[in-house]
Amino acid sequence: MRLHIVHVNVFDAIAHPTRRHLLGRLRAGGPANLGALAKGLPMSRQAVTKHLDVLTDAGLVRVRRSGRDRLHELDPSPLRELDDWLAPYAAEWDRRLERLKRHVEKPR
Repeated sequence: MRLHIVHVNVFDAIAHPTRRHLLGRLRAGGPANLGALAKGLPMSRQAVTKHLDVLTDAGLVRVRRSGRDRLHELDPSPLRELDDWLAPYAAEWDRRLERLKRHVEKPR
């Protein structure tokens, strides 16, 4: 048997709104099976499975067995790495917005 290893970039994984929605569900509700995650989504369970596979390949979701169920759970560590990388950019935007605020609020 040949192993096929796929590495999905975190940016690619979170680029799709459905995957961001699934991450939000896992963050808010904790581990869930496919049925719970697919409930209310306008797509087939097979399509949801494909999105979960992308999130798993990116390291954002872990899958574990619980009886007959496969539970999907959030692993936020890749997002922490992304947040650490984005922090300097956020600080720059904060500085720019503060300058804009001072400019707008300056007495005329």
